[in-house]
Parts: sequence; structure tokens; C-alpha cells
Amino acid sequence: MTATATLSSKFQISIPKAVREEQHWQAGQEFVFIPKGKGVLLMPVLELEQLAGIARDACTDGYRDRKDRY
Repeated sequence: MTATATLSSKFQISIPKAVREEQHWQAGQEFVFIPKGKGVLLMPVLELEQLAGIARDACTDGYRDRKDRY
């Protein structure tokens, strides 16, 4: 999907409806901007409940403990 938006004179951007619907974004939702090269990654800030179990199947091989640091 390709969608465009224009930055207003008040430095605001409206997220196209197709993008909002595909991502299930709602009014009032909080976002974080992550710089990536010459662009920016827009990610919703997750609620604590949404993070439960996120690392359940994470591989812990090669994990560095604080003792390994200089």
C-alpha cells in the first residue's frame, strides 16, 4: 500500500484512512517517532498488557549478563 500525506503549516500530518484502518489505529493513541537514516519510523506505544508474553519464545543463547561488561 502506498499512501501520501502533506505536512501542514502547523507541522501536522493526517494519517491516511487506509493506513489507519489497516493498522487498527484509533484517535488519541500515542506514537513514538524513531529516526531511521533520512526517514522516521512511526510506531504505536503499546500498553503494558499488550507486552505480556512478548519474549516468551526468545532465544537466550549468547545472553550477556552484567558480569560480562567492563
